[in-house]
Amino acid sequence: MNTNKLNTIFWEDERVDGADKVTGKARYTAEHSLPNLAYAVFVTSTIAKGTIKNLDVSKALEMPGVLDVIYYANCPAVPGYNSNAAERPKNVSEWRGHKVLYDNKVRFFGQPIALIVADSLENANVAIRFVKADYEIEKFETNFDKARLDAANLKAPINYKRGTGNTKPVAATADGEYTIPIEVHSPMELQATIAYWEAEDKLLLYDKTQGPKSTQGTVARTFGLPEKNVRVIVENVGGAFGSSLRSWSNVPAACIAAKKLNRPVKLVLTRPQMFSLIGYRPQSWQKVNIAADAEGNFLSINHEAISNTSRYEDFREGIVDVSKFLYACENVTTKYSLLPLDLSTPIWMRGPGEASGCFALESAIDDLSYQLKMDPIALRIKNFTTINPENKLPFSDINLKACYEYGAEKIGWKNRSAVPGKLKENGWLIGYGMAVGVFGAGKGAASVRIVLSNDGKLLIECAVSDMGPGTTTSMTKIAAEAMQMPITKIKFKLGDSDLPPGPSQGGSGTTSTVGSAVDLACKTVQQKLKELAIQFAPVFAGVTADALEVKNEMVLLKADATKNMDIVGLLKLANQEKIDLIINSTGKTPEQLKFTSNSFSSHYVKVAVNAMNGKIKVLEVVTTGDAGKIISPKTARSQMIGGVVGGIGMALSEKLDIDHTTGQIINASFGDYHVPLHSQIPKTDAWFVNKPDLNVNDIGAKGIGEIALIGFAAAVSNAVYNATGKRVRDLPITPEKLGFKTAKV
Repeated sequence: MNTNKLNTIFWEDERVDGADKVTGKARYTAEHSLPNLAYAVFVTSTIAKGTIKNLDVSKALEMPGVLDVIYYANCPAVPGYNSNAAERPKNVSEWRGHKVLYDNKVRFFGQPIALIVADSLENANVAIRFVKADYEIEKFETNFDKARLDAANLKAPINYKRGTGNTKPVAATADGEYTIPIEVHSPMELQATIAYWEAEDKLLLYDKTQGPKSTQGTVARTFGLPEKNVRVIVENVGGAFGSSLRSWSNVPAACIAAKKLNRPVKLVLTRPQMFSLIGYRPQSWQKVNIAADAEGNFLSINHEAISNTSRYEDFREGIVDVSKFLYACENVTTKYSLLPLDLSTPIWMRGPGEASGCFALESAIDDLSYQLKMDPIALRIKNFTTINPENKLPFSDINLKACYEYGAEKIGWKNRSAVPGKLKENGWLIGYGMAVGVFGAGKGAASVRIVLSNDGKLLIECAVSDMGPGTTTSMTKIAAEAMQMPITKIKFKLGDSDLPPGPSQGGSGTTSTVGSAVDLACKTVQQKLKELAIQFAPVFAGVTADALEVKNEMVLLKADATKNMDIVGLLKLANQEKIDLIINSTGKTPEQLKFTSNSFSSHYVKVAVNAMNGKIKVLEVVTTGDAGKIISPKTARSQMIGGVVGGIGMALSEKLDIDHTTGQIINASFGDYHVPLHSQIPKTDAWFVNKPDLNVNDIGAKGIGEIALIGFAAAVSNAVYNATGKRVRDLPITPEKLGFKTAKV
């Protein structure tokens, strides 16, 4: 019996997928290839709304290498494109979204109107210029700011009210309107699909998706197939941030072309097409009013919002939700309306809704702090609550006060001037700002396959994807800790719809949901090993399973560790080649539903504003997370830094510009749409409370991805106000909006 095994479970800083990604071994969707592969490109509309009177594809068809040009006149029938199905469906079984190549109607600028398929990408691209469209143009509206002023353009609002209205004396009121432009996801990897019909009713897809099972279901419904006949493979995702949470036009188009030509087809969107065809953070207008008494107690919160959607589909998000529960307040009113425009449909973007809503809410609270002459952190502590005011349930855990303390100390909050515009360094105005973020900590159902082989290796499988947060690493580390075995002997396989079902990666729920399934699977295997040990190992004769533990690749007696048997030897003794199980994990238990579960963050920013030209620099960031147990410190820190990058872009530079005379996006490139540069990312301290929240799940972990961004734009805005005394409520913040004519670098 071996009693000297190294008691090392995992390497603290190991990222199991890191080597493949930095060496180029990891493959992304467009890097796959199949025999006899054809290449497809979209031809897109040059008008915002209207009808295609004629589409001349004859010259394109004559170009070298062109195999077909598919458009409304020759597009094969698609079962899911039933002419009786509404474009704005009432249930998920109906088709969602734009029906690509289906008819001659143009609903937004840049809409796909034809698909060129050729023997090479180069030949397909050459043929684009030879497709000629004759349009009948219709009146359109893409101007959010103009359209929202007419109430007749708004869809019926969703209203919420709590309390009977404030009757107490009001000492201060924060009242302001906030606007956020359309913002795009800007992942490095372009949206891509490879479609291959292996048989008349069997489809193989390589697709950039955050949800292999979700894409499988959508495609199956679209083409009238059993789900088991659609296989979706996504080995790696090169960033998504919500943009791949649903199937866009590239997916059915590739499937249509592959079916018509009876050969595999690859369709990759161009960078400009990524700006119009895969969703975006919707433009929004918000009005927030907060009243407080002389001590800083919130007496009422009123939060109204309007965000855009498309004409053919409704898209809503939680833009006013945080105002309902984050702070103690008896009287809360919210109102949320949609504004349909002649644009493509928005989609969830990192911090969906809450990022927009917290910009307005947290900026208003900052406003209020100056009116009350009260420290912004102290004002938030004054209105801190451990009970969700909306549903009266206790938070499963909330440690924001620890975040406040750490962030204030590390950013040097004591150096902040309570009077805006008073702190200067070398000709620059210096300001400090902070804000809070919050997002739900969900736990859904998931299944995993777990296989322990008699060579001592552990395999776990689940049909989830990894868009970059380190899911493979986290799941492997959860398994290593649960099984008490080295991480080097564990493999987590994902990215294939044929594997046991798991959720789409989004909404900060993967670790909680899939991690819980992995933990349960490991515990189930341990129990099986104990049963085998009692049955086959003489050293454990007469003992109960409760007297045994599985540790260091052994089964051993708790009371006497010298009585043990290694797992490999046990499986061989039991004549078992492997333990192979499918384990199903449910959503929240009745006990867990007694709590409101959220992850929290607080962000601290030090900025410098040039007093001569208004140039803004983010000098230092401290970002804190209250997200339960931190499974992988390295990947968790990366998530927080990623949120900082996105938050700086949201606050200072990112805005999609549309020419409202044509409906055309005019900055659909990284030369004109300004994402943050490496040089703009400051020294960042990412810190976690790292306290397990066992009221959410048995592993005590909660999501990080959303809270890393939510609230950050407000923290930057609040810091700029502290530096200048000028409040900018219209993102992004620019020197011009601060009153400077130009920003001279």
